[in-house]
Amino acid sequence: MQAFTLPEFYMPYPARINPHMERSRAHSAAWARQMGMLDAPKPGGGVVWDDAELARMDYALMCAYTHPDCDGPTLDLITDWYVWVFFFDDHFLEQFKYSRDLLGAKAYLDHLELFMTADGETPPEPANPAEAGLKDLWERTVPAMSHGWRQRFITSTHNLMVESMWELDNIDRGRIANPIEYVQMRRRVGGAPWSANLVEYAVGAEIPDGLAGTRPMRVLSDTFSDAVHLRNDLFSYQREVQEEGENSNAVLVFERFFDCPTQEAAELVNDLLTSRLQQFENTTLIEVPALLAENTVPVHEQLGVAAYVKGLQDWQSGGHEWHARSSRYMNEGAASGPAGVLRGPTGLGTSAAVPTLSPARLGLRRRSQQQSHRPFQPVGHLPLPDLYMPYPVRTSPHLDAARRYAVGWARRMGMFDAIPGVEAGGLWDERRFIGFDFAHCAAMIHADASPEQLNLSSDWLAWGTYGDDYFPAVFGAPRDLVAAKLCNERLSAFMPLDAGATPEPTNPIERGLEDLWRRTAEPMSVPARQQFREAVEDMTAGWLWELVNQTQHRVPDPVDYIEMRRKTFGSDMTMSLARLAHSDMMPAEIYQTRVMRELDTAAQDYACFTNDLFSYQKEIEFEGEVHNLVLVVENFLEVDRWKARDVVADLMTARMQQFEHIVANGLPALFDDFALDEQARRILTRHADDLKEWMSGILEWHRRCARYTEAELRRSRLPGAPAGFSLLPAGLGTSAVRVGAGRRG
Repeated sequence: MQAFTLPEFYMPYPARINPHMERSRAHSAAWARQMGMLDAPKPGGGVVWDDAELARMDYALMCAYTHPDCDGPTLDLITDWYVWVFFFDDHFLEQFKYSRDLLGAKAYLDHLELFMTADGETPPEPANPAEAGLKDLWERTVPAMSHGWRQRFITSTHNLMVESMWELDNIDRGRIANPIEYVQMRRRVGGAPWSANLVEYAVGAEIPDGLAGTRPMRVLSDTFSDAVHLRNDLFSYQREVQEEGENSNAVLVFERFFDCPTQEAAELVNDLLTSRLQQFENTTLIEVPALLAENTVPVHEQLGVAAYVKGLQDWQSGGHEWHARSSRYMNEGAASGPAGVLRGPTGLGTSAAVPTLSPARLGLRRRSQQQSHRPFQPVGHLPLPDLYMPYPVRTSPHLDAARRYAVGWARRMGMFDAIPGVEAGGLWDERRFIGFDFAHCAAMIHADASPEQLNLSSDWLAWGTYGDDYFPAVFGAPRDLVAAKLCNERLSAFMPLDAGATPEPTNPIERGLEDLWRRTAEPMSVPARQQFREAVEDMTAGWLWELVNQTQHRVPDPVDYIEMRRKTFGSDMTMSLARLAHSDMMPAEIYQTRVMRELDTAAQDYACFTNDLFSYQKEIEFEGEVHNLVLVVENFLEVDRWKARDVVADLMTARMQQFEHIVANGLPALFDDFALDEQARRILTRHADDLKEWMSGILEWHRRCARYTEAELRRSRLPGAPAGFSLLPAGLGTSAVRVGAGRRG
């Protein structure tokens, strides 16, 4: 029996099939035999695959569905890549996952990477079918692609191989990831970003290097990847969890986190799959055209981007159809017709084309949820549960002096002055600023700072909050996205990498940034300035993202919200500042490891969610906001705010427990893996300790600050204004703490 009944899937694109399927089916079988994949032994006897097993899994059918328009030789090569990646996954399972051989697995993966050579390099002799296959495929693929594509593909291939260690470690510890950790790690280990790279090869159109790192292109890849992986988890739950003992599966993750039956967990996973597909569509229709226009992308490159988007759509629909047919998966009743029938490159005949389309298949329920939120609802005060915080609070002895300095600095920057676009006057006045007490927050997250460092940290907190208030107040009400983008673009001019001249500031944001950049960047090296400026630019770009959602009256997709919340909160900027003092002492790749990345994002999420809990009434009732995780959870799970509040608190606990797990286990393993010396170990340990104080200080600041009290919210409302209308601009406080700014060690 199946573990659960498969849900109704949203699939907006009809699947088509490549006419060269039979050719590639024969070719891939011969190639797998030649590489030794059909007689590779299992440690306990037998073989990983044989001819019959490969035929049953039918990767040629998968690739014919996912790449319906490419020619025969291209389909042959694409199919060989998928035969290799699935063989690698099954071979790794047999060799290392069952035996829990962590050391052997690491040595195996390290050697496998040597076959992705740069120009002029010679690979070693293959010692197993996975190495032989990768060597052959690399030599056949990379000559046709640019250097930029090769680097992206190397990164994706590296991730899907190396991050298998995360899965293996969790199996060894009997540990099941929390939902946020799972989604972002599955994106790396699952291989769909790798598939997105191969789409570029299949459609014969690369993403221009200048666009590859932008938010729209990144979101296209991420939403594509998440949808592919969530769909795979639904189909593979029975094989992976019940038969193979795997614990890296979204259905299992949701079962455990929400403490719900398997069927309910499967429905939730499908809801998230639908949401990610609709985020893909929103990005395609809203953000990608704006990106192409703003960058004056040549027509031939625009056509290439369009071909890439269509290729990702074809992969989604084709991948679904293959999952419904392959013997590898639990798929009873999922296929819409006879297996392997060649319908031609323009034929329909998939589950997406069933004549009777339910609301679930059309995605109507999820779309309606996102677009139907009523702003300014009188939600009242939201009492909070006990929040898990294992770390104590420390406070700088220089707090009183910092408080006195902060008010004078804000006044000099013009933060209490009237500004155009805000009819009631300035965003803040001195009384309200004193109640915000940014110096208190800085004194807790930077308890060991000198007086000058503490002043700088307080000023960054004030500036980041003021900017986040300024954008919705000045540009949000009139929906003036053009002016908001121009304002944002101008901010970079106040962060010159050469620390040279800047334009004349025209408002408090520019005036404050000019002053802060001069004080912060002066002692930095140029690479450190570049890193820090990019972090600030990411934060301010997040303000524009919020305005776009407000303009669409759209409650964000949960994954997109969490990932962008780190930016609007200033978290990435914080991490850049925290590392600047040691930027010349630590190899850059250390901070790109899974351990450090997960350590940082776990801490960031705890801080962001803290703010969302405390600011719920202010944002929902007084500001008409849609950017609050409690609301996002309400909307996605269709629950009341009390249940949503508890889910957010549970997420905070899960992220804190993950942070503790990494400190206790991940950091020591990282030290050993990279053979780090004592100085490097002290730096990374101090980084973790800084994050502990960062989180505890932010929580304590929210508890003490007057900013979120109902009395302050009602005092800020304009006389005679209707309920729900406030002098506070939409978005005020969504990034109330630009935490850690100014720390240098």
